[in-house]
Amino acid sequence: MRIARRVVPGGQAAADRGALSLMIVILFVALTALAGIVVDGGAKLAADEKAVALAQEAARAGATTISASSAYGKGSFVVDQQQALAAARGYLVSAGYRDYRVAAIGNRAIRVQVTISEPTLFLSVIGIGSFTCTGTATASLVTGVTGGTS
Repeated sequence: MRIARRVVPGGQAAADRGALSLMIVILFVALTALAGIVVDGGAKLAADEKAVALAQEAARAGATTISASSAYGKGSFVVDQQQALAAARGYLVSAGYRDYRVAAIGNRAIRVQVTISEPTLFLSVIGIGSFTCTGTATASLVTGVTGGTS
């Protein structure tokens, strides 16, 4: 007994039809995942840097608010905690960020933690819609001039 195969024009067997389409779909999915890792991974790195930069700038804004009464009255330069916290918060609010924590560290420093969320472009296809990045910075008040002798 002989099994006959039906041959379509061009000599291809009917059982092989559609195999190339399946391979193209699999390759498309793999290439899309790879593009997602590259594009969204780069966006994640950029968002991490952005969160740290925002925290640093807000901490600097807060650390520059010294207590004028202490500076003029006692000659001591300390951070005015209430003004420092308000300055850091004001910087972040004016930059359009709402998810942050600001705290005074003693009377000579301020710590800021900023959390931002960025949407994904390609990875949302597999269920990862966004990622969260957190940056933390501490700025200390340094007074006086230091350096070598000339």
